[in-house]
Amino acid sequence: MELYGLLGKTLKHSFSGDYFGKKFAKKGIKAEYHLFEFDEVPDLHAFAKDNPSLKGFNVTIPYKRTVVAQLDEMSNLVRMTGNANVVKVVRKNGNIKLVGYNTDATGFEKSLEPLVKKRNNLRALILGTGGAAHTVAFVLRKMGIYFYFVTRNPYKVEMIGYSFITPEIINECQLIVNTTPVGMFPEMDACPNIPYENLDSSHILYDLVYNPPETLFLKKGKEKGATIKNGQEMLQIQAEESWKIWNNKSGF
Repeated sequence: MELYGLLGKTLKHSFSGDYFGKKFAKKGIKAEYHLFEFDEVPDLHAFAKDNPSLKGFNVTIPYKRTVVAQLDEMSNLVRMTGNANVVKVVRKNGNIKLVGYNTDATGFEKSLEPLVKKRNNLRALILGTGGAAHTVAFVLRKMGIYFYFVTRNPYKVEMIGYSFITPEIINECQLIVNTTPVGMFPEMDACPNIPYENLDSSHILYDLVYNPPETLFLKKGKEKGATIKNGQEMLQIQAEESWKIWNNKSGF
């Protein structure tokens, strides 16, 4: 039986196992999807060797950047973002080749586009500077949206600290994307430290977190009339793109 999976550190919140399990059952696909938790990134070639039926796996935080060093080949998106969330295991003549892809960028772009397609001169704040933040940054550059990274310890020109987000900046940057895990299950009472009181109906708040479906970040935006969206659709799109990559076909 073919094996797929998700590699990460803490995976209790993940939707991937349930998502692929339902897809496999619905389509009669003889495959399994496992959650592989590791305290640190393992030797991926040894990992693939130890699981001989493994055809591919997803990668989630905090390993999307660190797995890149172990890839044998990678897509242009991985090179440009520095992140891989999909790995295809290619086996030939007893050898194992790991090929990395980034489907997060596709998922984010397709899910964001309907929200911004009628907005001109849109500017954004990207909360966080991790792997997901750089994927979001790549997509925003592609869409022509100027942005700042927001971090606790800014060290580059394009970064600002949370304490420096003024009402003027909030008014200027009407798209705010949370790429941090703040507010994710089980710590659902937390939210990024931004001045929510300055939000209004002109703002769009996008949270890559999908569990809970409505984080405190999104709730606070909703209370001010902002358009809100979580990361569920992005995850579904990237999952289907993963399946295409693993199987070289059009999907389920």
